[in-house]
Amino acid sequence: MVNEIEREQLSTYGACKKYGIQSRSTVVTWLRKHGNFDWENQTPSNMPKSKAQKLLELEQELKLLKKQKAFLEKQVERSDKKSIIFDMMIDLAEKGYNIPIRKNSLPEQSTTSVKKNKKP
Repeated sequence: MVNEIEREQLSTYGACKKYGIQSRSTVVTWLRKHGNFDWENQTPSNMPKSKAQKLLELEQELKLLKKQKAFLEKQVERSDKKSIIFDMMIDLAEKGYNIPIRKNSLPEQSTTSVKKNKKP
């Protein structure tokens, strides 16, 4: 049925009548699932693309990647600035209130949690 529709020997409505399918949407679903049509780009998927089309697609992809790269670079820069500001704030708080906020070493693991997990 899908082949008949793709070869334009049968319409979707004709397929419904011929094969006793109640809903046209079922036929369309089968076409999307089993057919050779690229529904996103509205072209047959087995149709070869020209070099110009391929080049145009690659140029568009390159532009998109450049935009994404620029956006991510801005976010990295912003994160770096935030990190510097937070470090300065902690330094000021430590000096102003004369209390250590940062830990100098990793905390030791509690032995009580290990004992609880072991059953006799």
